[in-house]
Amino acid sequence: MKSLLIPIAVAFALAGAPAEASPPPAHGHAVAAAPAATPKAPKLQADLRALWHGHVVQTRAYALAVHANKPTAASQAAAGVVANAKALSAAVASFYGPAAGTRMLELLAGHWGGVKALTDAQRKADTAGVQQATAGLVANAGQIATFLAGANPHLPEDAVRGLLVAHGAHHAAQVQQLMAGDTAGEAKTWKAMQAHMDVIADALAGAIARQFPAKVG
Repeated sequence: MKSLLIPIAVAFALAGAPAEASPPPAHGHAVAAAPAATPKAPKLQADLRALWHGHVVQTRAYALAVHANKPTAASQAAAGVVANAKALSAAVASFYGPAAGTRMLELLAGHWGGVKALTDAQRKADTAGVQQATAGLVANAGQIATFLAGANPHLPEDAVRGLLVAHGAHHAAQVQQLMAGDTAGEAKTWKAMQAHMDVIADALAGAIARQFPAKVG
């Protein structure tokens, strides 16, 4: 199967992903998360880490099922992604209200739609489909960043966008590697991806703790 990794990496780089967010080459090194500061809200941090980890576990399960041509398993994983998005949105709603939770769910649905489209197109070696899905993921990252920055003054929009574009780049690298049967490369990307979920969760937990110190304890 022809590799589509290089054009994906270029697309994410042009979108403003930080240098360390670029999909790692097969011989590269995993991106390590910076040591987290002592959380002001350890329970919230742990809860958000679990939710964000759940997202990548389910999207990876979907990609594995698509690669193995197991539609039932793919459907189950897709349902898992949606359930996880609802849980993440409920967490947002618990601080910002039902309308914010609804909006977060819409945005996460857009993210999942992009990841699913990217996975399906990569499986078919559909270059145009991969490029379209990549563009959608980059645009969605900007939308989520705008929403979160608008809700919380401690979440700079550019920083959040960078985190989410980097997350999209990990999705792109992982999917390409899984479809190509690059087990070693995907293992490195998977390790980096999980570490990056902690970075995103910790950033959100820290900002929410600063905004609602009495509510998080």
